[in-house]
Parts: sequence; C-alpha cells; structure tokens
Amino acid sequence: MKNADIKKLSIDELNENIKVEGQKLHKLKFAHAISPIENPMQIRDTRKNIARLQTELSSKVLAK
Repeated sequence: MKNADIKKLSIDELNENIKVEGQKLHKLKFAHAISPIENPMQIRDTRKNIARLQTELSSKVLAK
C-alpha cells in the first residue's frame, strides 16, 4: 500500500488495516518459524506497512 493510498483512508479504515496487517504478520512469522518461507522480505514489508499505517493514524488523531 502506497503512502498516497494510506493518506486517503479514514481513522476507522486505518484501524481495520492495522488489525489485518498485524494478523498477516503473525501468520508470516509463524510460517517462517516452522519452515523458511519462500520470500522472507514479506515479513519486513508487512512490518513497515504497519508502521506507515500507525504513523498516519497518529497524525490524523492529533490533527482532530
């Protein structure tokens, strides 16, 4: 998800996306612990995406 797409989301949508990405990260970490996943960069990308979403959420909450 690009930053331009993230900026267009509402606070509720941001919270929902953070929850979904968190679950995705948990599943990726679990799968990687059992047997190495094909592309371990997915873990890093998902973690960074969560950070982007949280940053935008905090800026919207503070602006409110």
